[in-house]
Amino acid sequence: MTVIRAEGIVKNYRLGELDVEVLKGVDLEVREGDYVALMGPSGSGKSTLMNILGCLDVPTDGRYYIEDREVGTLSDDELAVVRGRRIGFVFQTFNLLARTSALENVELPLHYQGVPARRAAMAALESVGLGHRADHHPSQLSGGERQRVAIARAVVTEPAIILADEPTGNLDSKTGLEILDVFDGLSKKGATVILVTHDRSVAMRAQRIVHLKDGRVERTEATKCPR
Repeated sequence: MTVIRAEGIVKNYRLGELDVEVLKGVDLEVREGDYVALMGPSGSGKSTLMNILGCLDVPTDGRYYIEDREVGTLSDDELAVVRGRRIGFVFQTFNLLARTSALENVELPLHYQGVPARRAAMAALESVGLGHRADHHPSQLSGGERQRVAIARAVVTEPAIILADEPTGNLDSKTGLEILDVFDGLSKKGATVILVTHDRSVAMRAQRIVHLKDGRVERTEATKCPR
């Protein structure tokens, strides 16, 4: 099943008197269970495209579908449900709440949905190897542990799509490899993962690399990673 379909996505920003075209007609299709890397240099449009895929921004032109629902036709309430239940986000800067524990950070998306959270949040933490750190605050965790908490928070709602924007960018090489192992594991369990990176060694962990340049898809490359 196709979970993401972008058709002719254009994104313009107004800077003073200038119209800057960041995305220039991007087409993208992602099927259920795919592990895709969006790769390109700074300014290529990959983070802008990720924001549109995550329903955090809207295109200037073109159509975007999630599970055959055209996002541009959804109400604000419907978009909030899509963001909260169908998409899990992992950011380079972790975006954890400093004054709450690891467990409470993971519980947060479930509280927004009004469902029992504690058991599911603990299971998500255990799935990334951090059940023993549930009561620790972010300041008491290493960078790699904080990113694992962020991943647990992203997957706790069992989303259809996991979006990760430079998830190893603030980590040392060894810790970054450990985080990529977590994404590999999610992919092997059937998760649909889209990862933004400028690092080819990171992109090669995916099954397919979509190369962006100057706001366009330059080419698509299949890797040798098994499903």
